[in-house]
Amino acid sequence: MADLQANLAKLEEAGIQPVGISYDAVEVLEAFAKEKQITYPLLSDPESAAIRAYGILNERAAGRQEGIPHPATFLVDQDGIVRAMLTGTVTQRPTVAQLLSATEDAEAAAAVDGGAAAEE
Repeated sequence: MADLQANLAKLEEAGIQPVGISYDAVEVLEAFAKEKQITYPLLSDPESAAIRAYGILNERAAGRQEGIPHPATFLVDQDGIVRAMLTGTVTQRPTVAQLLSATEDAEAAAAVDGGAAAEE
């Protein structure tokens, strides 16, 4: 998350609006954002509904960690279509370079899909 914040201008220049989703409570996210100086939106999903919907719920997590996701980054376009999914680990998340590359790939694929639809 800090990497996204450090590269926020570059991401926004590429048309990317980062949004974090966590099972943590709003108060926890507010404190985290303040401590880490995160300025992009962090959304609370205490029931892990989005985590389940995106298929990244860590089924093995129990107790205090129940509801946590497997680390992942999704590229969702303005129509709500998932264009890419980048997975990571607890200690190694997708990099900004990987995110920018995935964005370019998704845009190229959308252009091809759009062109094919226009030809029909």
